[in-house]
Amino acid sequence: MMSHEIQQDTWKQLVGEAAAKLVEDGMVLGLGTGSTAVYVIYALARRIREGLHIVGAVPTSQATAQLASSLGIHLTDLDTHPELDLAIDGADEIDGQLRLIKGGGGALLREKIVASAARRFIVIADATKQVTQLGLKMPLPIETIPFAATPVRKRLEVLGANVHLRQAAGQVFVTDNGNVILDCTFPNGITDPAGLDASIHGIVGVVETGLFLHIATQAIIGGPEGIIILP
Repeated sequence: MMSHEIQQDTWKQLVGEAAAKLVEDGMVLGLGTGSTAVYVIYALARRIREGLHIVGAVPTSQATAQLASSLGIHLTDLDTHPELDLAIDGADEIDGQLRLIKGGGGALLREKIVASAARRFIVIADATKQVTQLGLKMPLPIETIPFAATPVRKRLEVLGANVHLRQAAGQVFVTDNGNVILDCTFPNGITDPAGLDASIHGIVGVVETGLFLHIATQAIIGGPEGIIILP
């Protein structure tokens, strides 16, 4: 592992532990997916072993469910607890208005459902995820019904996107919900996130976008100066 990757991991661990400290007795949580969220899950499990009592946690993916369960975190679901006290998750990009691109790991639909069900949604990330404009570095994932993948692709191209059907291990990537992901890159980035999100949601066959707008209430960023909390 290269030194900058080790540094990035240290930052992820810092923010994961900081976020886990915000969990209080009696809470119902939403637990995110991805490399940064993993640190939250380990830190939360440690706090539970030390005496913290939570009502339960709703996982945003099968991978998160398996890890959290293996560490002794009690899982629940949105049927039992449709309103969550706090959701914690990572992001692929964060801009200055706490608008996010998420879904690099393929769990964006459940992540957005869980984040939207929470009274507070805290996004955690290392400093490399901070951007001045969304979409210049990371593709925007669009979860799509497989039956509609080709017409959806054509309509995304009309919106200016270069579209790639996500693959994994030489096969089409399938989400936990049985859908496919169309990764969209925009040569000039995303200049109007709200407008683009509305346009994409107007395409029949699109299930959800990886644009998380006006959902995050706070961001915990780990970097060379330690931890920064926004806003």
